[in-house]
Amino acid sequence: MMKEVQDKSGVEYQRLTWDALRKSINGLVNKVNATNIKNIIPELFAENLIRGRGLFCRSCLKSQLASPGFTDVFAALVAVVNTKFPEVGDLLLRRIVLRLKRAYKRNDKPLLLAAVKFIAHLVNQQVVHEIIVLELLAVLLENPTDDSVEVAVGFVTECGSILQDVSPKGLDGAFERFRGILHEGEIDKRVQFLIEGLFAIRKAKFQGHPAVRPELDLVEQEDQLTHEISLQDDIDEELGLDIFREDPNFLENEKRYEELKKSILGEESEDEEDSDAGSDDEDDDEDEESGEEEEEMMKIKDETETNLVNLRRTIYLTIMSSVDFEEAGHKLLKIKLEPGQEVSNRFSAIPGILVTLVP
Repeated sequence: MMKEVQDKSGVEYQRLTWDALRKSINGLVNKVNATNIKNIIPELFAENLIRGRGLFCRSCLKSQLASPGFTDVFAALVAVVNTKFPEVGDLLLRRIVLRLKRAYKRNDKPLLLAAVKFIAHLVNQQVVHEIIVLELLAVLLENPTDDSVEVAVGFVTECGSILQDVSPKGLDGAFERFRGILHEGEIDKRVQFLIEGLFAIRKAKFQGHPAVRPELDLVEQEDQLTHEISLQDDIDEELGLDIFREDPNFLENEKRYEELKKSILGEESEDEEDSDAGSDDEDDDEDEESGEEEEEMMKIKDETETNLVNLRRTIYLTIMSSVDFEEAGHKLLKIKLEPGQEVSNRFSAIPGILVTLVP
């Protein structure tokens, strides 16, 4: 059918290529597993993931919901794609968080469990910052119910291994809250047994629950780009990316992706190394002139973002480790703020923790 269409830039041809792209992405995501993932990845990069980023995210979410046992595989696939196309990883995270918030609002436990599990494994793959774990645990355990505690236990089971390395204080705070819930004795016996089982898993240092299985450890740490997203962010899931739209620059964009695809798949690696060596010499002088200024700007930007993340982490740890709101308020007032971190702005999120999952 595509061969019969003469105008390669026309709407009809674009629609045919869109349908082919959708079917191909769906097929690859549906058949990926821990054994064949290394073979699937090149095939996936061969498809236009810039044009089809909405299709890829929708397919991942649909497949993960249908097969939650393969969540770590889907997370590994996303982690690899995220190294080349961070905008795809960011889009998927936004859609997962919105799915989580809707599931929480509707008391849809299966959907909530699936969303939480996906987030946990994306934390394990360092696609998303662990601050979202502390936020979510604060919400789930603030007013514990049988379902919310069960979800929280499963969440910590999935990502506790990495938390004990990257955020040991956060993990301590979560277990203090679990211990308090046990002492209160207001939840079902079955859920109490789940908490006790989680304590046993932690005592064994999460053996049997590794952050990433060896066969799914596909991304070097320095290559991964970690996104920061909060449950309180205003999120646009960009559903328009899932439907066909005419592209006036279709042929040009397709050509650009073909060049990018060759670069990703290493078909022109030798040529790129030669050209890079030549261009490096030409750019040295310019880099030296602007290097100090750019480095200073990057330091300022990175430092600001780091301070904000650390402040949010401190707030959630303080709340989770407090007996009641009076103790939490007393501790929060003692937190030292850096210039620009106004009390009214940063602490305004605290009363919203209980409803932060509601859009």
